[in-house]
Amino acid sequence: MQKDKTIPILGIETSCDETSVAIASGEKNILSNVVVSSLHLHRKYGGIVPEIACRHHTENINIILDKALKSAKMDLEDIKAVSVTQGPGLVGALLVGISMAKAISYSLNIPIIPLNHLHGHLYAALLGNGCPQFPATGLIVSGGHTNLVNMIDIDNLQFMGQTRDDACGEAFDKVSKILGLGFPGGPSIEKRAEKGDPEKINFTRSYLESNTMDFSFSGIKTAVLYLVQGMKNKKVKPPVSDICRGFQDAVFDMLIAKTRICCQKNNSKSLLVGGGVSANKELRRRLDRLCSELSIRLFLPPKGMSLDNAAMIAALGSYRYNRGKFGDPYFTVQPNLGFLT
Repeated sequence: MQKDKTIPILGIETSCDETSVAIASGEKNILSNVVVSSLHLHRKYGGIVPEIACRHHTENINIILDKALKSAKMDLEDIKAVSVTQGPGLVGALLVGISMAKAISYSLNIPIIPLNHLHGHLYAALLGNGCPQFPATGLIVSGGHTNLVNMIDIDNLQFMGQTRDDACGEAFDKVSKILGLGFPGGPSIEKRAEKGDPEKINFTRSYLESNTMDFSFSGIKTAVLYLVQGMKNKKVKPPVSDICRGFQDAVFDMLIAKTRICCQKNNSKSLLVGGGVSANKELRRRLDRLCSELSIRLFLPPKGMSLDNAAMIAALGSYRYNRGKFGDPYFTVQPNLGFLT
C-alpha cells in the first residue's frame, strides 16, 4: 500500500438490507461508519423482500448521511470524493445509494468511484490489520456469494471458483428454516451447533471434481431436509443441535478444503476472508488453523465489519482515489456485477 493520503472520502453501501454511510480519511482510517439494518422487517417472511429493503433505504439514507457526517465532525463540503456500491445486489436497493452518490458528486463537483461490493468485503479484512503479502487468496462467504480469487495485489484479482448452486450463507438460511430456527440462519445454527455432538450426525461432503475450486451446498441442504422429514414421519423429534453441528462441520470442511487448494495452487502468502459467514467463530478457528498449517497470514474483518457496511466501501474508495482510479459519472447499476470488475 502507498502511504495514506488523508483525503475525506464518503462511502455508501445499499446493496441489500443494510443502509450504510461511512467516511474514511486514508486507506484504513475510518472516521465514521453508520449502519442501519432493515432485517427486523424481513424476519417474518423468512428472507429479504426487495421492495421492503428499497423502501427502508429511501426512508433512511438522508438521516444516515447526516449521522455519518456528524460522527466524523465534518460538513458535506469537506468531502473530496464519493465511493458507492455499484453491484452486485438488489437493483432497487443499489439505485438508492447510487442516486445519492451521484447527487453528491454532481453538487460538489467531486469524483465518484463505483465499486464492486465483493471487492469491498475483501478490503474489509484489511481494516484494523497490517498489510498482506502477495500473492494472496481471497475468500468471500456471505448470504449471496461464495467465491475464491487469486489476489496479485489489492486491485488485481483473478477469479478462481464459486458456488454452483446455493451460496454458503444461503444454505445456512435454508437449513435454519427447515429446523424452525428462523431468519437469518447463520447465528442461530452457530449457537445450536456449539451444543451439538460432532459424532452424532455425519453429512456427505460434496467436493466436486478434484481440480476444481467451485463449491456446492445444495446437496447438504437437501440431505438435512430429508433427514428431518424422515424423523418427523417416524414421530421422532429431530436432534436440532446435533443436526446443526453436523451441517456446520460439513460446510466448513468443504470451505476449508477448497481454500487450501487455492492457497497452494497460487503459492499464497496471505488469506483474506470477507462476508457475513466470516463472523462465525468456528469458521475463524478453522481458517486460523489452516493458515498456521500453510505458514501464511490470515486477515479477517474487524468485529462488526463482516456484514455489509460502508466503511469497506469508503476505505476501498480511498485506495482507488490515491491512485487516480475514478469512475465514469454516467455509470449505471449492475445488480449482477461479476466477481470482480
